Formats: sequence, C-alpha cells, structure tokens
Amino acid sequence: MKVFCILLLISYILFPGSTFAQHLQVSEGKAQGTYYIVKYISRDTVSLQTRIDSIFSAIDRSLSLYQPGSLICQFNAGRQVQMDAHMQAVITRALQVSRATSGAFDVTVKPLVDAWGFGPVKPAWQGIPPADTLQQRLQLVGYRYLQVNGSVLSKQKSGVQIDCNGIAQGYTVDVLGRFLEQQGIENYLVDVGGELCARGQNAQHKTWSIGIEGPSPDSSDYPVQTLLYLSSKAIATSGNYRRFFDQGGTRFAHTIDPHSGQALHNNIISVTVIAKDCITADGFDNALILMGVDKALAFLRRYPQYGLEAYFIYKDAAGKVQEKYSPGFKKFMSER
Repeated sequence: MKVFCILLLISYILFPGSTFAQHLQVSEGKAQGTYYIVKYISRDTVSLQTRIDSIFSAIDRSLSLYQPGSLICQFNAGRQVQMDAHMQAVITRALQVSRATSGAFDVTVKPLVDAWGFGPVKPAWQGIPPADTLQQRLQLVGYRYLQVNGSVLSKQKSGVQIDCNGIAQGYTVDVLGRFLEQQGIENYLVDVGGELCARGQNAQHKTWSIGIEGPSPDSSDYPVQTLLYLSSKAIATSGNYRRFFDQGGTRFAHTIDPHSGQALHNNIISVTVIAKDCITADGFDNALILMGVDKALAFLRRYPQYGLEAYFIYKDAAGKVQEKYSPGFKKFMSER
C-alpha cells in the first residue's frame, strides 16, 4: 500500500452572485484501505454517495488483494484471468509505465512486497527478509512475465503474482472524476488516500488549492506547508514516512525496488508528481523515488512526452532536509 503526505485546503461557501445557487457537495468515507473525499460544485442537492460507493465496490471486486474472489486474487492463485474493464485499464497503463521506466515500476513485485511484510501475506520473520528468500522471489518478478491477449491476462511463469496498489488508487481517482463529469459536474476535486485530481474551480471561483508538506527552512525537521494550485491536473505522492520499519539504523519503506528486491532506503523523504491524469502520476511516483533525485529529474528532462512534473524532499549528505523540483513544477506553486 502506498504512502501519502497531501492535505486539502478547500473552501466551503457558495458561488457569490450566482442566479442559481451552486452548492459544494461532499461525499466521503473509507475504501481501499484509506480515506476518500469527493468535493464538487452542483445545483443538484441529491447525494451521489451511494453511486460513489458502488464504484469503489466494483473496483475492489477487480483489484483488491484483500477481497477473496477478486479478479486479481484469482489471477494470483491461477494461471490466467478474464479481465474486466477496470483491470484491463490498470494493467495496460502499468505495463506502459514499466516499459517507460525500464521496470522501475512493476506490478509483479508482490512476492517481494509480501517478503518485506508490507502486503496482505505476512512473512514468518520480522524486519529484513533472509537474503536467499529475496533471491528466490526475485526470480518471480518481471513485467515481461505478463501477457495480455485481448481481455485475458496470463502469466508465462508459475508463481508470478501482481500487486496493483501502486497505481490502482490513481486509477480510482480518474474513474470518479469521469463519473462526476458524466453527471454534468465541471468543478470538482477527488482525493483517494492523498492521490488527487482537480477540475474547474472551487466555490470561490478560484483554482483548487492543495497543501503539501515541505521542508522547514530553519530546521532539519518538517513539515511546513506549500500550496499548489491545480486545475485539470492530477497529483500523487510517494514517501518513506508512513509505512516503514527501522532496523540497524536504517529506515526501510514500503516501496520495493523490483530490480534489487530491496525496500526503499535512499535519502528521499517524498516525491510529489503532477500529471494530466492520476493513474499516470500514481504509476510514475514510485519509479521516480527509486531512481533518486538527480536521475529522476534527468528522466523528466529526457522524456517530456510523459507530461510529468515532480517535487522532491530529501536529506543531503549532512542530513539536512532539502528540496528540488522540475522547472515546470514551480508554476503550480502560485495561483493563476
């Protein structure tokens, strides 16, 4: 399960001077092991809560590792599965991101996630897995072991299993956004566990404002709050400060390197990624945090076609918290 540092700063007032009252509607609850908040501006006061909950239920039946009988659990237990539209969309984009990042993002990482104790299957040991166990499980990791033929997903090696938690929440955000647009809603913000998309404006006729944690200028500790202003964009964050364990003076976070089998333990505290849609932002944030700050920023410069902007919080060699961001990220730090 992924990690998140985003806080919302959204006003709760009506559009001023409007002939027809525009109300801020809020639907919220728990799903996918986290919270969700859907905020939108509408003249219709009928709640969309039931329909929103049904969307979460449908996606869980497809992609939840915690729901016995889900399509992903069927695939992990067998050799192939007939995908539904949700699973097909997620697998298609996951494979695209895997190819773009040379496997830094890889949904077949599940055996390693379980070995480190961050998955639904808890290991017999605590802390760092035995080296021979990691080597054995690395043999089952590789997105090239997955084969898509129409709507059928199959594995080319027995024992391969997938975990879509690194991209499914971003996909869910996009699905909810499209649902709102189908209801004629043009101004909304969707937040699923800190993965967000924003469209239009808030109730004050202003761009949606999102607060993200940033480094304090006078201390090695944080947070302070940096505001981002988003419209027709999505944002996802990955970091090492929520799901982790400490051992031997090293912090091991839940993001797993598919190449080495190691849990994240570099100097990056978090990366926040802005993209055109949330599935893209969510898919790339884990890969960027594994690359390290300089390589990740070089990746963004080399591949502008992905439309990514990123903001890194990290510790330098002296242990001081620093920040770096791609050139295009700065424009989201001021209201337009």
